[in-house]
Amino acid sequence: MTRNRGRDASGVPPVTTERPDLSFTAFHQMNRASYVRYAETYLRHRQDAEEAIDSAFEHLLRNWDQVLLTENPAAYAWTVTRNKVIDHARARTRRPPLIEDAAFDTVALRDAVDPIGQITESLALFRALRQLTDRQQDVMVMTYLQGMNAPEVAAVLGMSSPTVRSTVRHSLRRLREILGPDRTMEGRR
Repeated sequence: MTRNRGRDASGVPPVTTERPDLSFTAFHQMNRASYVRYAETYLRHRQDAEEAIDSAFEHLLRNWDQVLLTENPAAYAWTVTRNKVIDHARARTRRPPLIEDAAFDTVALRDAVDPIGQITESLALFRALRQLTDRQQDVMVMTYLQGMNAPEVAAVLGMSSPTVRSTVRHSLRRLREILGPDRTMEGRR
């Protein structure tokens, strides 16, 4: 989008009615659904997830020219998105989004013979996930909770597929250290 870089007397850039740059439109169409699914994992409500992601895309649109100048626009956009999800949770006077909330909404729990035992196991797993780095958490959530494959995760996070696979491998190794060899996410996709 071509923007008028001038400012009015108050120093505020003028509001533009132009259509967004086609690259932004394409980026939005390619990533919105994945971003909303991610946000919903943490915020637990579709409407909250959509509001957080809309806020992220508004920020990206306002700064799209600068985003395109970054070394990795997809990675930059992901960082903005992740931060907006956290900000949205805080603004709603909730505690910051916690991954262990997802322990109560898993396929394993729905299929469990012993639901209480499954909740206990899931909570331990999700607490262990919180000990991973942010990048590892994001990759594991997208891979195991959302069922995305390595190329899909790579596209959303702005990294290569081999990096995603390596991150999964290192994350699983770390989870084995925390939980023991019999209680990781391996085979749970």
